[in-house]
Amino acid sequence: MRVTIENKKGLEKDLKVFIDKKTISGFMDEKYEEIRKDVVIKGFRPGKVPTEILKRQFGKAVYGEVIDKLLKDTTAKALEENKIKPAGQPKIDLKSFGEGKDLEYIISVTELPEVSARGLSSINVDEYFVKIDPKETDKRISEIAKNQNNFKDAEANYSSKMNDLVIFDYKGTIDGKEFKGNEGKNTQLVLGKDLFIKGFDKKLEGVKSGDVKNVEVNLPENFPEKDLINKRAVFECKVTAVKIPEEVKINDDFAKNMGAKDLVNLKELISKQIKDEYKNSLAMITKKNILEQIEKQKLDHLPQNLIEQEVKILSQGMKEDELKKNEKSLKEQAKKRIKTGLILNAFGEENKINVSQEEINIEIQKQFRMMPGQEKIVKDYYEQNPAAIDSLRGQIYEEKIIEEIKKKAKTTKKEITKEEAEKIIKEENEKNIKEQVKIAKKDKDEKNKKKIEPRKKEVKVKSKETKKTKTSIVKSKKAKKVSKK
Repeated sequence: MRVTIENKKGLEKDLKVFIDKKTISGFMDEKYEEIRKDVVIKGFRPGKVPTEILKRQFGKAVYGEVIDKLLKDTTAKALEENKIKPAGQPKIDLKSFGEGKDLEYIISVTELPEVSARGLSSINVDEYFVKIDPKETDKRISEIAKNQNNFKDAEANYSSKMNDLVIFDYKGTIDGKEFKGNEGKNTQLVLGKDLFIKGFDKKLEGVKSGDVKNVEVNLPENFPEKDLINKRAVFECKVTAVKIPEEVKINDDFAKNMGAKDLVNLKELISKQIKDEYKNSLAMITKKNILEQIEKQKLDHLPQNLIEQEVKILSQGMKEDELKKNEKSLKEQAKKRIKTGLILNAFGEENKINVSQEEINIEIQKQFRMMPGQEKIVKDYYEQNPAAIDSLRGQIYEEKIIEEIKKKAKTTKKEITKEEAEKIIKEENEKNIKEQVKIAKKDKDEKNKKKIEPRKKEVKVKSKETKKTKTSIVKSKKAKKVSKK
């Protein structure tokens, strides 16, 4: 094999590959020997069919198979020997081929640029840790206790009121006739919650244990028997008990009911829960800050084919007019993402970061836990979509790289309060909104600029025609006013 680099233009390269007919003939002979063992042709013993007969019978198929393999193997070897990392699939252009001929072809390839990750050592990272005030933990536990339904028996002859628990049996009729789903035993309603039939529990206000009260209501829209929806029903309710709210005592017993070992352990768990509520958001802000610093790293050339592919990904679901409107910002966004990706990948290679199958399995197991009852759907999705596995591997790879960058970067660890965390997250959200508005405005200004420019040209062309010129100038001014708005 002889390889020459025919053309160099930025990252675009053409490699001319030449393989002589003698070498190809040798591969053909090897293939004939391979198939000779299995070919059965009348008049010849197995394994004894002459090569000339095989050529007549299978010549074209053998040549096609040999050339396909040769192209694949020599293309990979040519790129490797010339230390070219392709950005996407190389294009093959056959120039000379055929049985008994030399093989000559061109590999057109866009090369990945040389990328150094040395600049990442200068990255500054703010890593946040939220310190939870014990008062905040106590407040959260008090809120949980307040929302617990804890009731005690009311005194005899006590009349129910809002927030009390009424326990009753009922039987309903419509126009004096019973209907499907009209009975219930030991039904419990907290008055004021309105969780049964709208307005039902309000009519049980003032009842006592042992009372029998008829409650008249319209059956709701979600009633199982569709033909009875909005029908007027009368429910005979026999009150078996009235209970009043009892303040929950926050102690070890309460903590055990919540799944903790004791009250101290419950406070630890709640404190961690509050921290975790802010942990992910703050980690995302730290990661965004790292990526923004990576975007500022210098990279002279970006593969055009990767930019085009990234724009397609970013514009998925967009209509043609929307795509044209956002074309410039999409390209800028694509360039940033590609540059960041190349630098992160260079850092990953330099630091020998890999993703194991075990790490992928652990991540899929996490998704199982997040989607209980749908484990088989998740499993089938990944088994049937290799691209989904690649995407998952990419996410894990990026997270591992970010963690490694944090270790090597100049990290400032900041312990902050819950209020400070909320302020940081709020400011970041506002910043993101402003960035989106800025991008949208920039696209709009570019669009308006394109509308104005042709009219300016019209002024120059028709400068001798006074009336037409004045008209053009007036239109141009109006256009400018619109663009300012």
